[in-house]
Amino acid sequence: MPPIVIDALTVTAAVVAAFVLHWIAIRVARRLAARTPESIDDVFVDRAERPLRWIFVALALASVRRLLHLGEGASAFWGQAAGMVVPLLLGWLAVNMIRAGGRAVELSADISVADNLLARRRRTRSAILTRVAVFLVGFVTICLMLLSIPSVRSVGVTLMASAGLAGLAVGAAAQPALKNIIAGIQMAFTEPIRIDDVVIIDGEWGRIEEIRLTYVVVAIWDERRLVVPVSKFLEDSFQNWTRNSSQLHGTAFFWLDPTADISRLRARLEELVRANERWDGRGFVLQVTDTRPDAIEVRALVTARDAANAFDLRCDMREGMLAFIRDEMPEALPRGRMELGRPGWSEPVALPVPPAPGEQGSSGGAGAIPEEGRA
Repeated sequence: MPPIVIDALTVTAAVVAAFVLHWIAIRVARRLAARTPESIDDVFVDRAERPLRWIFVALALASVRRLLHLGEGASAFWGQAAGMVVPLLLGWLAVNMIRAGGRAVELSADISVADNLLARRRRTRSAILTRVAVFLVGFVTICLMLLSIPSVRSVGVTLMASAGLAGLAVGAAAQPALKNIIAGIQMAFTEPIRIDDVVIIDGEWGRIEEIRLTYVVVAIWDERRLVVPVSKFLEDSFQNWTRNSSQLHGTAFFWLDPTADISRLRARLEELVRANERWDGRGFVLQVTDTRPDAIEVRALVTARDAANAFDLRCDMREGMLAFIRDEMPEALPRGRMELGRPGWSEPVALPVPPAPGEQGSSGGAGAIPEEGRA
């Protein structure tokens, strides 16, 4: 039998054996994962299935290399291909495992519950660190692939040895990008924002939808998306409504007549708040917070478990209180007042008579007004 046929059969047998072993390994892993109630194990198995298949093939081919009848050129090509493929496959597996870890954190950290501060913190840190780790693995993989090529090995060595110098050189031309990358890594530990945080930035109200290495996507309430550089959250001021807790105080203001019965309005607010399912039961109050000559400012303050419920609860309180004032207390609406006159205001007023020419007042001066005129 010709050597080339023997080599082909050997390679085919090795590949088939690799596929069989891979299928058995995945079946065993899936059965072990199915015994656990969580679905986290399944995520790792699914992510590892494809790269492991080709890693098994690479190992099988490496094990039968000595059995093949390869010439000097073919042997050199085999070694060159192995030096390129093996780091690529290992990097692929590492990236998939890193992303599987990020996905596992997402599954274990449920942000749909009411008190989700810890879950949002874990998701945010996991998302940022996952992207950093994927970037580093990709960088190392490319360097290892370059090291396997003799003609460009010096490039790979230089790239790995002088990564700091290269970063400084590139930073001179790409300072904003590197600035945002560093800010993204810093954000993973300082946590000024987290996934699903409610923020007000650039005058826009929205939720943190996605945190990347260089930018953050804010989902605005009207379904727009605001893309903000990461560095902006570290350098500029912004409002974070869910920094320590999602609970909020909501306010509704009313301008009413100064003679309005505040105790009656306070009793009505209590009825509305206690009957509303969006109220979290922590507290409510109605106070006069400002006065003007023609009106008073009345503030209704209520509490809710998150920003969305606080907004809807404020709207409900406004509608309910305005309806109550319109239907049952119209006298509480602001009114303008004007004094038309005083008793006898319509009677003519006697004006002082000026002195005749040549006459002098009590002061002796020409044209002086008499005492009774001045009075």
